[in-house]
Amino acid sequence: MSGDCDFGLIGLAVMGENLALNVESRGYKVAVYNRTTDKVDQLIAGRAAGKNFVGTHSIEDFVRSVKRPRKLMMLVKAGPAVDALIDSLIPLCEPGDIIIDGGNTHYVDTERRTKRVEEAGLLYCGCGVSGGEEGALKGPSLMPGGSEEAWPHVKEMFQAIAAKVGPDEDIPCCEWVGPRGAGHYVKMVHNGIEYGDMQLICEAYQLLREIGGLTNEELYDVFAEWNRGDLQSYLIEITRDIFSVKDQDGDGFLVDKILDVAGAKGTGKWMSQLALDLGVPSTLVTTAVFARGLSAQKDARVRASEKLNGPCEDANPQLAAAARALVGDREGFVEAVRQALYASKIVSYAQGFVQLQAASAEHDWDLDYGHAALLWRGGCIIRAQFLDRIKEAFDADANLENLLLDPFFEQAVANAQEAWRAVVASASVLGIPVPAFSAALCYYDGYRLGRLPANLLQAQRDYFGAHTYQRVDKEGTYHTEWIQLRREPSDD
Repeated sequence: MSGDCDFGLIGLAVMGENLALNVESRGYKVAVYNRTTDKVDQLIAGRAAGKNFVGTHSIEDFVRSVKRPRKLMMLVKAGPAVDALIDSLIPLCEPGDIIIDGGNTHYVDTERRTKRVEEAGLLYCGCGVSGGEEGALKGPSLMPGGSEEAWPHVKEMFQAIAAKVGPDEDIPCCEWVGPRGAGHYVKMVHNGIEYGDMQLICEAYQLLREIGGLTNEELYDVFAEWNRGDLQSYLIEITRDIFSVKDQDGDGFLVDKILDVAGAKGTGKWMSQLALDLGVPSTLVTTAVFARGLSAQKDARVRASEKLNGPCEDANPQLAAAARALVGDREGFVEAVRQALYASKIVSYAQGFVQLQAASAEHDWDLDYGHAALLWRGGCIIRAQFLDRIKEAFDADANLENLLLDPFFEQAVANAQEAWRAVVASASVLGIPVPAFSAALCYYDGYRLGRLPANLLQAQRDYFGAHTYQRVDKEGTYHTEWIQLRREPSDD
């Protein structure tokens, strides 16, 4: 027997509580459960008071309170807790009921859980949720995947609670992604691109502050202007806002008092590791992950700062003069950094979609890349104006090999290239690290060259390990006895 609730949610941390309130606000009756039942009582007596909620104190009552086919969503910490919940839900559910995981779950776990839940006669949905606390309450980006039979049952509700975009704000940032772990994989790539975006913005900030000498008030104005153009995005917007916040416990701005040690929850590392497995060069996210790792070595960096020297401008006067000339034109320098940021951002998204394409082929997901871009246009952390351009690119060519080959992005990078190179070169000459800017430029240069030095690398591998090689002038696989054919070094 089932109850009359339209939806059930397990896990009442901030994300879960806000998502439950979002669902209820769209006209649905919501059952909630939390392992610590005090949280259930606090919600029912507090933010949910007088609203269409049912609070439950046991997993059995929770399941019974939701009408069939049950839509039961878990928003708990990824890992063993999810498996334990599935173990407790399966015996209480009936064929056709839907178990939904809205956590930051590794796609491999979702692949495994989909199979297990389907074998029990139920349906499973691994749904990426992005947008943070505010998005959960007001409209997140939702990336559902799993048992395709579940989609008709959750579609109306999911699209009702999702963020909306478009001229009339009527296009939901939610569409079915694909089978098994596809939804969580797309969410992971979203998070990896987020890592890259944040690192790129931080590098722009350091260049403008340390080389350009901009104050926080001036940085606010710069980011406000950037947010009205090609770089318009949620991350640029909140960065602008950060520069305006004063320290409530002292003088000056809060951003200057924050320790320069970055945290991470692991999704960027997942994307980087999986890129290596697929053999695709997602260098931006990898660089961003390592940059966070270097930031965490704070004590070691402080010790090194007392011993290691930076560049000596007298040793390279011409290079130093060119770098200083760029910086000396303050308005021109700000614009050059903007163009470098924009071009690098394009590369970051290009790499993310290349990885999605490789994963889709590997796992037979048949992803729609235009839909993926649409899912990220609102509600999520990487929402940005130029995601519309990405959707247009894949709408024009569903088999587009790389975003850099789309006419719009090809021209955008070409327009920014001179400034991009000047910024990276100047940063190097002046001793300011720009690992993500540099990684983006190196990827672009590597991708645009028809011949790379891997021919020498293959010769090295064949020399020491007989790994063989192919030739450019004839078919086949070859091995050479290099030691027999080499020229002996002279004694002179």
